[in-house]
Amino acid sequence: METKIRYATIEDWQIIARFQVLMAEETENLILKKDISENGVKAVFKNPQLGRYYVAENDGKIIACLLTTFEWSDWRYATVWWLQSVYVLPEYRKTGVFREMYLHIKNLVLSNENVGGIRLYMITSNDRARKAYQAMGMDGEHYQLFEWMK
Repeated sequence: METKIRYATIEDWQIIARFQVLMAEETENLILKKDISENGVKAVFKNPQLGRYYVAENDGKIIACLLTTFEWSDWRYATVWWLQSVYVLPEYRKTGVFREMYLHIKNLVLSNENVGGIRLYMITSNDRARKAYQAMGMDGEHYQLFEWMK
């Protein structure tokens, strides 16, 4: 299977928004409002400071996406890229698509001296994702995420 990883464009917003709805339902049993998801995705394309989407294509079909967002680290004097909204269509899971996307992002980070690393968060019950992230050499032992959400 030949997969192409590329920056997403505004033309991709609908499928990315659909992937977000699917992911929320699958991982958290959460039903996202379609219009909020769509507006959230479009906002990233309108304001690149919010983040950047990447997609994976197979035979011209988008099969996966992820979003990078940015956190300034004064400890590292560098930006840390957060991976968010990672979604791979079920029929393409365990085929190496996420690995290719992750390595693409990692290579971008390695080639940019202003970026200090990669982080992500996941729902704690998502064992499949945990195994995939650990297989990439990511370590979930260093920090614990706390949050308050309105």
